[in-house]
Amino acid sequence: MKKIAVLTSGGDAPGMNAAIRAVVRTGIGLGAQVYGVRQGYQGLIEDLIQPMGARDVGGIIQVGGTVLGSARSKDFMTPEGREKAKAHLEGHGIEGLVVIGGNGSQTGAKALDDLGFPVVGIASTIDNDLAGSEITIGVDTALNIALEAIDRLKVTASSHHRAFLVEVMGRDCGYLALMAGIAGGAEAVVIPEVETKPETLVEILSEAWARGKSNGLIVVAEGASDDCNSLYTYLKSRSEEVGYDIRMTILGHVQRGGVPTAFDRLLATRLASEAARQIVSGNHGVLVGWNKSKATCTPYEEVVGVHKPLDMRLFEMADILAQ
Repeated sequence: MKKIAVLTSGGDAPGMNAAIRAVVRTGIGLGAQVYGVRQGYQGLIEDLIQPMGARDVGGIIQVGGTVLGSARSKDFMTPEGREKAKAHLEGHGIEGLVVIGGNGSQTGAKALDDLGFPVVGIASTIDNDLAGSEITIGVDTALNIALEAIDRLKVTASSHHRAFLVEVMGRDCGYLALMAGIAGGAEAVVIPEVETKPETLVEILSEAWARGKSNGLIVVAEGASDDCNSLYTYLKSRSEEVGYDIRMTILGHVQRGGVPTAFDRLLATRLASEAARQIVSGNHGVLVGWNKSKATCTPYEEVVGVHKPLDMRLFEMADILAQ
């Protein structure tokens, strides 16, 4: 292929810019002309497509977010919208597309590939819920941001004998919460994959108080059946039994806006470079992810609509370590 394009879609993730940079420069290095699509799939609908050179991606490897932008697109969800997107790409003479994003983004990529326009995906989401990749772009940065917040909160919690509920992102996947809980020394982790009754948290915190612990920490995934607000209200209502003064912090989108770590920059660069090689060579209909310490290609049929399970041995480990 002599002309390829790249877009970012869905929620931004630290490391996306490093991936854009690697696609552009690898594509050029392989003799292709590279185009950037602004505002994700909506940019395909509106023909926001422009050439990109090596200098256009200079100085962005350390920048969070995405210089190409991202937007939801209802139009692209329709057959007519996808045909329009395909026509705009072909109108520029573009022969293949690289899509950087998570589940929803790769679902759209597969739909376009099924329509006859070659697409290769790059696994990028802080939720780490995308099948076809052991870890995805943005996860390491988001986890480190959450951990820094937890470490700071534990300092003030110890000073005032408090217990904090800390909610982290992750949609319906508990990976971020679980890893943050293990690394942050949490008393409990509440995730969508495991039902945790509120009264169990009362028991856990009251036992920690009885053991003389100066602080308590419970990490809650945003997709848990009982959200942070409801758990906070419940624990406050039983504060005499708990012992600790209960506080709550919701980290929210601050986790997505960080400067990418070295790991995420390198992961993004390696995945994106491989994706560019695959699309230029004519291979398509695959997601480039990270498996067994190397970039791999997984057919979209094994990615889109496939649930990625959480390793429950890690949850059991977190429970043991909290004693």
